Amino acid sequence: MKKIVILISGRGSNMRAILAARLPVNVASVISNEPAADGLAFARGLGITTRVVEHRSYFDRAAFDAALAEEIDAYAPDLVVLAGFMRILGDDFVRHYAGRLLNIHPSLLPAFPGLHTHRRALEAGVKVHGCTVHFVTSHLDFGPIVIQAAVPVLPADNEDLLAARVLAQEHRIYPQAIRWFCEGRLEITPRATVALKAAQSASGAPVSPSDGAPASRKQGSRLRDATGRESGAAPSDAGVASVSGVTSPKGAPVLPFDGALLSPAPDS
Repeated sequence: MKKIVILISGRGSNMRAILAARLPVNVASVISNEPAADGLAFARGLGITTRVVEHRSYFDRAAFDAALAEEIDAYAPDLVVLAGFMRILGDDFVRHYAGRLLNIHPSLLPAFPGLHTHRRALEAGVKVHGCTVHFVTSHLDFGPIVIQAAVPVLPADNEDLLAARVLAQEHRIYPQAIRWFCEGRLEITPRATVALKAAQSASGAPVSPSDGAPASRKQGSRLRDATGRESGAAPSDAGVASVSGVTSPKGAPVLPFDGALLSPAPDS
């Protein structure tokens, strides 16, 4: 079973969604740079080891990064998951975890890197917004993309309404990306894109997309977000999977692509 470490800075809503997904992983620790982060208490309540590496205790970013890496490496994780970790990490740190450091960003990268993505999306007048899981590189919010989810920008949207709609999709796609990683299905290509390898059967043979789909997908199982609400059909392994039954804040059906999942096509 793969071992992961999750980094948070606040309430940890994506961390909660990852834990609620009951992935076949060992969450070795949840680490925060903020001692008062609400997510720490939540993780401790589930019996997960928590640690604090407070950035204010260090003279500069390099010293903080070194201390954080030392704490992470004590658990020898296969994957480090940034789940609302609000610190920019230096090049040495990123190189140390190259190919095993994931982040989620609240926009359809490469659009709107950085902060205030929902406000900027509304100001720009885009018609589609969303979120992205990507591998972290030294270029901020610009690493190889694993999976994205798209939502419409509605005429009545404000920053809070749009943020809530995107967050629900974050809770869907982050667990899926981690599952793919832990199944050994993600490959960073020479073009710095992500290829999704075909699923393997218990014997190691490739699984046919039509005949060997997991029963949960055949039955249209649904993912739940951190609040326990069902958040739409489980992602398919390729292309775009639309989510039905999603409504706007006023109860009217939204555009059919709300919650569409954009993921790499699996190798055949």
